Amino acid sequence: MCGRFAQYRIAYEYLDKIAMQLPLPLPLPLPLPLPLRGSVNPEPIGRYNVCPQSLVQLLHQDDDGLRMEPVKWGYAPLWAQGKRPPAINARVETAATSRFFRDIWQTGRAIVPADGWYEWKKDAENPKIKQPYYITLRSGEPMFFAALGRFQRGGSLEPRDGDGFVVITSSSAAGMLDIHDRRPLVLTPEYAAHWMSSDLPPREAEELALKHGLCVEEFEWRPVGKDVGNVRNEGPELIDRPTLDDSSD
Repeated sequence: MCGRFAQYRIAYEYLDKIAMQLPLPLPLPLPLPLPLRGSVNPEPIGRYNVCPQSLVQLLHQDDDGLRMEPVKWGYAPLWAQGKRPPAINARVETAATSRFFRDIWQTGRAIVPADGWYEWKKDAENPKIKQPYYITLRSGEPMFFAALGRFQRGGSLEPRDGDGFVVITSSSAAGMLDIHDRRPLVLTPEYAAHWMSSDLPPREAEELALKHGLCVEEFEWRPVGKDVGNVRNEGPELIDRPTLDDSSD
């Protein structure tokens, strides 16, 4: 699953990757680079401990171009609000047909730019003890999580009650299963651009999501200190390897 991640680069470092689109073996015309609409902060985002229910920079496509705007991490359709906590993840195997997500599958496909995410591994001898791991791309490049959301269009409207997004997750393959059996669906910049496209039919979006996520060999992971478990902690030291004191109970 994905319950905590990092998003710390300058926004343009993510946007530049999306703009560099290459041909893909899909039955779609090659999209042209889309202009960025609205403004983005030129300073680093600087978040190393992004948690659910916080506002997160979300990338989505409008008719006139790309927008990168803050949206709450957590979503429930209007008919389900108040019945249970908002979802933060959606399973790729069922999201397209689930009553909970099928509307935003058609209208709210988006991308969460990220730098890595965290998972907690239980100690074999004492399941109450959990070691956090930080997972990144071996290449060191930014990640693009496939997401679904409900959000305003046009960049000039105030967020509505019920706006929010979820990160799509897929099954972890051999090698990452010992950390967690689910992980974010990470797309290349090229597939991420197609995922957001309003010209991509829902059925083909489902095929893209099921077949074109990055494989486990693209990732690497390392243990980090347990301070990341507290949502009030923030800073680049959270993604460093733990010291001896960090590893102790």
